[in-house]
Amino acid sequence: MINSLLERKIEKRPAQVRLQGRILFLTENPELIKRQLAGEDLPWDTKNPTNNPKLRDDISTDEITPAHYCFYFDETLGEIPYLGLKCGSVTPIGRGEVKRGGFVCAVSGKRRGKGSSREQSPYAEMCAGIKVVIAENIERIYKQNCQNLGVLTSTDFSLIDRIRGGQEIALSEFTAGEDEITRQVIEYGGLFPFNVARMQKKIFLPPVKTGKRPMTLAEKIFARHMLNEKGEVGVPAVKPGDTGFAQADLRFSHEYVTPMAAIFFERYVGKDAKVNDASSIIFFRDHLTFLDEVISEEKKKLGLLDLATQLKLKQQDFAVKQGIKLHGELKDRKGSEGICHSIVLESYALPGQLNIGSDSHTPHVGAIGCVAFGIGTTDVFNSWITKDVRVKVPESVRIVIRGKKHENVTAKDFILKILSLDYVRSGKALAKVMEYAGEAIEALSVDERATMTNMAAEIGGFTGIVAPDKKAVDFLVERRGMDRKKAEAMIDGMYSDPEAQYAHVIELDAAEITPMVATPGDPGNGKYVRDLNTPVPVEIAYGGTCTAGKNEDMDMYAAVLADALRQGKRVAGSVMFYIQFGSQETREYCLRKGYLDVFQKAGAHVIEPSCGACINAGPGVSTRPDQVVISAQNRNFPGRSGPGQMYLASPFTVAASAVAGYIVEYEPSEKKELVGA
Repeated sequence: MINSLLERKIEKRPAQVRLQGRILFLTENPELIKRQLAGEDLPWDTKNPTNNPKLRDDISTDEITPAHYCFYFDETLGEIPYLGLKCGSVTPIGRGEVKRGGFVCAVSGKRRGKGSSREQSPYAEMCAGIKVVIAENIERIYKQNCQNLGVLTSTDFSLIDRIRGGQEIALSEFTAGEDEITRQVIEYGGLFPFNVARMQKKIFLPPVKTGKRPMTLAEKIFARHMLNEKGEVGVPAVKPGDTGFAQADLRFSHEYVTPMAAIFFERYVGKDAKVNDASSIIFFRDHLTFLDEVISEEKKKLGLLDLATQLKLKQQDFAVKQGIKLHGELKDRKGSEGICHSIVLESYALPGQLNIGSDSHTPHVGAIGCVAFGIGTTDVFNSWITKDVRVKVPESVRIVIRGKKHENVTAKDFILKILSLDYVRSGKALAKVMEYAGEAIEALSVDERATMTNMAAEIGGFTGIVAPDKKAVDFLVERRGMDRKKAEAMIDGMYSDPEAQYAHVIELDAAEITPMVATPGDPGNGKYVRDLNTPVPVEIAYGGTCTAGKNEDMDMYAAVLADALRQGKRVAGSVMFYIQFGSQETREYCLRKGYLDVFQKAGAHVIEPSCGACINAGPGVSTRPDQVVISAQNRNFPGRSGPGQMYLASPFTVAASAVAGYIVEYEPSEKKELVGA
């Protein structure tokens, strides 16, 4: 494998770029988009921005490439970009329209490419002819995916006039302000040609020269894993902005990403080439095991169900060929062994590791003190060659939650509160490490901490992390059967130094936080349940996914439903309540605790593990725009889980609302009796 790459001809792209084509402005006004697709070039005043129509903010990768279309893993994706883009209640872009329009540049507002790490999004744009993306700010994973593929990105709106004028633009304008490695990735036209040039010693990594300094927990872990100038693992210290490659302890991907990465690997490296260290790579079949139950007849006619089957088969074949462990479908019943994040936390991740995965919720395992982060397809397939990943050491934000929380408040309420803060909503937390601390965090179990670290993805953070402590040790001993002394040795020194520096510190008082919901459209739309002005009736309640399908989440659903049964109540007749396990381990836990009996008696529908409704691929999805859903999942972007109106909430609130028939706070019956007395 290495020999074939050493002989590969690799050259930099030209120093001057001329982008010939039209510009597509993704505005809030759907009529303006339709006019552009029909051939009209929208006037744009780069000198007086207030004269221009409002651009769409918060365009998620779900809107660029809706989940069902990610079953394509080839150039067909060029027909797909922006099919899910919503302007008000309108989706103005049809299949193939961007490609037919001859657009070379797409322009939008704040937080471009938020959400899922799916590289299908920039790949679809690229295959449709988009060569440059301009936005006010751009999410980390999406931006890195663009760079890896060779799509140029910029926040400089003055480029618009020059692109329209057909002028040459210096490539250096797209590399300005970037670190040395990112600059070279852009110059070589993508991560793979850069890595080949790196193997051929045409380029050399800048050495990390940071001297000994107080470090955050994440910085300590980065320092342990960064390659030095000799290619050895580990440097004395790092600081934010240091760039290089970090060796990964674990690399994992699921059936949405593995096939595309496998095709890239076979195309660019060789059909008979072997991955580097198959023992530290894990594959998962966890996203699409229930797809056939919810996919529409229209999408079946388009062949999308058949394509989804091809994803499964391609991953399976590549796993066998490469000798890679695959956590797949169940043999005796429908469902999967578990969601990737659930299984990695339960069975693989260790304190102090650096783990990478093909999913934006990879930070889940930060709950036991790992640095874990999501990467795109090109990063995945390159890591199979090099076993490392490109890293720019991020700044850290310390989020301190002091005091004692209310009995009916959970980690999900904490994170929905954080997501509603101006600092997060304005994009200031983008690409930073979220370090959670304080008495209220220390009081949380590892399962609940995982909710906090998992949803660092919704913040737009690089990752989320909690310093490992006795609870992390207990988790490793009780859930993994690990020797206690070995587990204690792993967490030695795994804390932030007192003098460590942070980009920002957020302080919250747990006692001031009551049960939260995020209203439809965005996880950042947080408000207290008690501040909903009118009762919100619900038709579907959903408890599951990586965020809310863990053991302790099941404790919460069971507590609410057992409470309801004691009062002679059950799930409201107007509500379908789905509870989906995150893993088989959690299912076994529920069997041992007797929860399945409680769920059944209360009228909840229990489902085997899968990502399911969270990605519009299983029971619990909405089917009508007016349908109201309350869900314990992590995202409620437009169209992500069907066309309905989705509210996000904690397992307590979801279960209590399923019983009431409308959104309510959960109040334990003992507490009600005390209040009544």
